[in-house]
Amino acid sequence: MPVFDETATSEQVIEAFASQIKGRTFVITGAGHPSIGSQIAVSLARSAPAHILIASRTGKKVDPVLEKIAEIDSSIKTTFVQVDLTDHESVRRAAKEILAAAPKINVLINSAGVMAIKDYTLDKQGIELQLSANHVGHFLLTNLLAPALIAAGSEPGGARVVNLTSSGFFLSPFRFDDWNYSGGKTYDHWTGYGQAKTANVLFSYGLNERLGSRGVTSTATHPGYNNDTKLGNHLTYDDYAEIPEVVKRNTGKDWVWESPRSKTYTQIAATSLIAALDPEIPAKSPAYLMNSQIHEAAPYATDPENVEKLWKLSEELVKQKFDY
Repeated sequence: MPVFDETATSEQVIEAFASQIKGRTFVITGAGHPSIGSQIAVSLARSAPAHILIASRTGKKVDPVLEKIAEIDSSIKTTFVQVDLTDHESVRRAAKEILAAAPKINVLINSAGVMAIKDYTLDKQGIELQLSANHVGHFLLTNLLAPALIAAGSEPGGARVVNLTSSGFFLSPFRFDDWNYSGGKTYDHWTGYGQAKTANVLFSYGLNERLGSRGVTSTATHPGYNNDTKLGNHLTYDDYAEIPEVVKRNTGKDWVWESPRSKTYTQIAATSLIAALDPEIPAKSPAYLMNSQIHEAAPYATDPENVEKLWKLSEELVKQKFDY
């Protein structure tokens, strides 16, 4: 098997694992252009998947992605399903549409997300927006799609869930005693982002524990830093300068900027594609990947007790239990 590093590109990963794409069904959230999800979708199209389904909030941003896929290979089935991950009614409706269009899902890539929302904001259910968009909506959607994942899990290669997290999870553990920030009194935008990204890792471990025996494995991936996706367009250099102080306050650790400080648009999808395609990953799951390799995450993001506490809290927030 090839060995990739921080310089890996989407094209290199797709070439290496083309056999893991052909004829399979991929569901990707948040793949409007420009985004990591859109780069993943277009990259996959180069190796003849059977079906690429994009679940995203804004159809106009997805249209150019679907057009590009058609240019690459018009035989690929494509589907767009509108979903607002911060609205649980929307998630439930979308899940039904996705299951109808894709009764078997080989790979689910949860790439939608928001970052460092400056003002304390609640979703329709009263949940802080970053936790809602990055974790709770994906928790609900993934569990509702479990029948299609399990259906594919019994086939060769199994099924996978890839949750895009961030090295931002080093910003903060999950705040179980005050996850909604005392109505905004204890909120700051970087801690909010850190908690949500920690939730992505904890969820990956919890999902793998529950569905691994059914052939469905789960990983969390840090894509790297990139400005093309516009995710942090609302932030300034002064905002980023606050990070070391926030990390020290929340974790007692020093913040270290990883290398490289910026990846190209094609490099930014590579690690998640490896998690989705590398045949060796399922046996090593659950796992946290960055720069194309499995790395050790912060202990609070993988602690079994925290994994279970988050699963139970998430069930309470979506008002539904999921037993496997």
